[in-house]
Amino acid sequence: MYAEERQRWIVERARAGGRVEVAALAEELSVTTETVRRDLTTLERHALLRRVHGGAIPIERLGFEPALAARDSVLTAEKERIARLALAELPDEGSILLDAGTTTARLADALPADRELVVLTNGLPIAMSLSVRPNITVLLLGGRVRGRTQAAVDTWALQALSDTYVDVAFIGTNGISPERGLTTPDTTESAVKRAMIHAARRSVVLADHTKVGQDHLSRFAELDEIDTLITDSGLDAQVADELRSRGLKVLLA
Repeated sequence: MYAEERQRWIVERARAGGRVEVAALAEELSVTTETVRRDLTTLERHALLRRVHGGAIPIERLGFEPALAARDSVLTAEKERIARLALAELPDEGSILLDAGTTTARLADALPADRELVVLTNGLPIAMSLSVRPNITVLLLGGRVRGRTQAAVDTWALQALSDTYVDVAFIGTNGISPERGLTTPDTTESAVKRAMIHAARRSVVLADHTKVGQDHLSRFAELDEIDTLITDSGLDAQVADELRSRGLKVLLA
């Protein structure tokens, strides 16, 4: 097993059980405890786990939200594939919403140069990257900017969205599960995501497979409020089928 595969397995085990132990991981993976400790250090550096005595726990169990830069460096290939597949959901012309986030930012980078689009976003990095594109009209949703995610939130953003209607909203999420729907740690971002969904004819969620099965503090949508989930091929086939059984269209990149 390669280091990346081993580390992904460790994260999934930690999220499923709430904690992993160094000695137990070394035995299950048939590696030394030193190798496991190095893996845990790498995963902590990527803001996926937090080291504790004898092992590690997933960041989600701490109620901790990784910063934008930390999330941007994780699962980059999967996010690129998700963004490319999401291009098929774009209108030929018209308006779209791009939620703040690292996967939606990759979709912003991939937007085609041969069609005119109006892009509304609450993500400062997304607005800046698109502002130089001659075929894109950028409308930046105002509000208080969260330093951790570079997302505009609160009353100004919500007020603008209440008077907005677009063809497609591309939404990010920290968690999605059949039981609790779509969730995120911050209540102000949750409110903006909810308003984005209500402001769109169709809603497409872009999320890598590690977000599936995760639940966070604030729910912003039920599964039946979303048209499509685009994730990567790392998603378990049974989980994908369960989501589809709830009426959600699931596409694997």
